[in-house]
Amino acid sequence: MTFIRLFALLIAFMLPASGYAGGTKLTWYGHSAFRIETPEGKVLLIDPWITNPANKSGREDLEKLSRADLILITHGHFDHVGDAVEIAKKTGAKLVSTFDLGTSLVNYAGYPKDQAGYDTLGNFGGELTLLNGEVRIAFIPAVHSSSVTPPDGKDIHMGGNPGGFLITVKGGPTIYDTGDTDLFSDMALVSRFRKVDVMIVSIGDHFTMGPERAALAVNLVRPETVIPMHYGTFPILTGTPEAFAKALKARGTKAKLKVMRVGETVDF
Repeated sequence: MTFIRLFALLIAFMLPASGYAGGTKLTWYGHSAFRIETPEGKVLLIDPWITNPANKSGREDLEKLSRADLILITHGHFDHVGDAVEIAKKTGAKLVSTFDLGTSLVNYAGYPKDQAGYDTLGNFGGELTLLNGEVRIAFIPAVHSSSVTPPDGKDIHMGGNPGGFLITVKGGPTIYDTGDTDLFSDMALVSRFRKVDVMIVSIGDHFTMGPERAALAVNLVRPETVIPMHYGTFPILTGTPEAFAKALKARGTKAKLKVMRVGETVDF
């Protein structure tokens, strides 16, 4: 057996059983919509408003989404529920949300009932182990609001309390998505239970934290990397990455700032 053939066999044995060799991939579709692909190839979507105004290829990106295993929704507002129902019907993705929000999304927004059960619905303080142990998802509170508007737009229904997610990927990073929130001091507790590698934080102001308060939130959580979101989609969301970077520097923040472009994918 030649050295090259022996080397090839060794590489084959080192690959995961699924045959998928890669790290955790994070894609931003603009606004608060993210895609996480795990090292084993599982796909999680967070607040999947893929067709938001900041994403010029939104409709094309939505059509390309042929797989989603889990859809995580932080709260019921239209800019976070987004295209979730369409994606769920196409892919069979299960809903991860608080129980109250999940019930409202099934009853009033049309999310498939058999894809929103006790196995993937939870509440704050709880943690779910999903996809055969590939991910753990903890429910983190947020200071915001939550309501669900049906497709006809005629009524507004309560969507439980808003939240965020602490997502731990097996063989990958721990990602804290804050959802839409204001700064609150209990953010400091998040990293006591699990070290946060990546913090995805809202900075747009008006409806969420602005850059200054978001910078203080980063100092409470102490992630390795911070990624801003929920800014610039509408003129009213005036917070900018530049102002956020300035606020982080002024506070002596050690976290690495990563400003993603819409459509960009980064590896962790």
